[in-house]
Amino acid sequence: MHSNKDQSFSANAGLEHALKLLQQVSFEPHKLPKKCPNSGLGELETMDLLAPHVLGRAARLDRSHALAHMDPPTPWITWVAALWNASLNQNVLHPATAPFAIEAEKLLIDWLKPFFGMNGGHLCSGSTLANLTSLWAARDAAGIKRVVASKASHLSIKKAARILGLTYEEIPTNSKGQMDAEQLKNISDVCLVLTAGTTATGSIDSLKLAGKAKWTHVDAAWAGPLRLSPSHAHLLEGIEKADSVAVSAHKWFFQPKDSALVMFRETKKANSAISFGGGYLTSPNIGVQGSRGAAAIPLLATLIAWGRDGLVERIDRTMLMSAKLAEELSNKKGIALWALPTTGVTVFRPLTCRTDELHKRLPEGMFSTCMLDDETWLRSVAVNPLADIDEIISIINDEINWKFVLHTHKLNNKK
Repeated sequence: MHSNKDQSFSANAGLEHALKLLQQVSFEPHKLPKKCPNSGLGELETMDLLAPHVLGRAARLDRSHALAHMDPPTPWITWVAALWNASLNQNVLHPATAPFAIEAEKLLIDWLKPFFGMNGGHLCSGSTLANLTSLWAARDAAGIKRVVASKASHLSIKKAARILGLTYEEIPTNSKGQMDAEQLKNISDVCLVLTAGTTATGSIDSLKLAGKAKWTHVDAAWAGPLRLSPSHAHLLEGIEKADSVAVSAHKWFFQPKDSALVMFRETKKANSAISFGGGYLTSPNIGVQGSRGAAAIPLLATLIAWGRDGLVERIDRTMLMSAKLAEELSNKKGIALWALPTTGVTVFRPLTCRTDELHKRLPEGMFSTCMLDDETWLRSVAVNPLADIDEIISIINDEINWKFVLHTHKLNNKK
C-alpha cells in the first residue's frame, strides 16, 4: 500500500471512537489472543477489544476515596498534549526534528528552577533516573566516591550508588522519620542525599544540612512542588543550597508517567560531566537517556492552563485534606496516629484489630500500607484533588466504631 493511502497514520474518526470509549463507564472484557495474530483486527475493533482491559481493569486514581499512592489523576490537558506528542514522535535529542519540544523544555526549566535555587537542568523519565543523573554528576564533576543517605531514602539512591560504583552508607532515622543528623560523621568529601518527602511517611530531612557536604543532592520527588506554594514553600527552606535537585512531575505536578526534572545549581559544571557527543549528533547528549520524548509539553500545557495559582490551589487543597484526616484520627479511640503529616502523607493503624484486616475491609485504593519499626501501618497520600475527605472519614469511622464495639464485646465476654 502506498504510504499516502495508509489511513493508520492519519487522524480520522477512530480518535472520536477512542474518546467515547474513554468516557464509557462499564465494560465487559473479552479474552485477548494468546499468540500474535497473523491478520489484524483493525483499529476500531482493537480499541473495542482493549478498552475493557486498559480502561476497565485499571485502578481509578480519581475516585472520591482514592488516597492510596503518590500517583495522582491527571488533568485532561495532559491527555491532549500526550496525544499530540505521540502523533509527532519527536526526539529532543535532535533539534532538526523537535525544535519546539526542545524550546518547551528550556522554557519549563526556566520557569521552575528559581523556586529551587537552581540555574538549569533537564527532564527525564522519573526520579529514579533524576537521582542517578545527579549522583553521576557528583561523581564525575566533584570526584565523589561515597554516598550518604538516610534509612528512609528511596531505593533508587542505593541503586544509583551501586550502578556508579560508589560506596553507600545508610544513616538511621530519628523519631520523625528524618535522617538522624547526630549520626553523621565527616561528610566533607561525600555526596549527602537529603530526602524531601520520604515514601512511607512524607518526612523531610533537615535541609539545614544542604551545602555542608562536598555535594548535596535533594531527592524532592514527592515534596518538591510545595516550593511553588506560598503557604508551604518554607517546608523546603534550604533546598537552594543543594548542588542538585530531583522532582517527580508525575506526582504533585499531576503529570502522566514518566516525567521528572533534574536541576543543578551549577549546570555548566554538571553538564560537562554528564554529556556525550557523536558524529551523528548536532548537539551533546546530556544525561542518562539518549532518545526521549517531549515530556515537557504536558507540564507546560498544565502550567499555562492552570497558572501557578491553579496548581498551588490543588496542592494546598490536598494538604488540607491530610490535615483534616489527621485531626480526625488523632481524636479517634482505637486509632494510633504515627505523627501529624508534614507533606500530605498520613500514617496510622488500628488498635482494636490487625492493620491488614482493616485494610481489606476498606474500599480498594483508599489507602496503602507501609512497614515502620517492623509494624504494618495504613498510609494515606493526599494527591487526589477529587477526593472527598468527609466520605473517607465517614468510612473509617464506621469501620473503627464497628471494630471498637466488637473488641469491647470480646473483652467483656472474657471477664
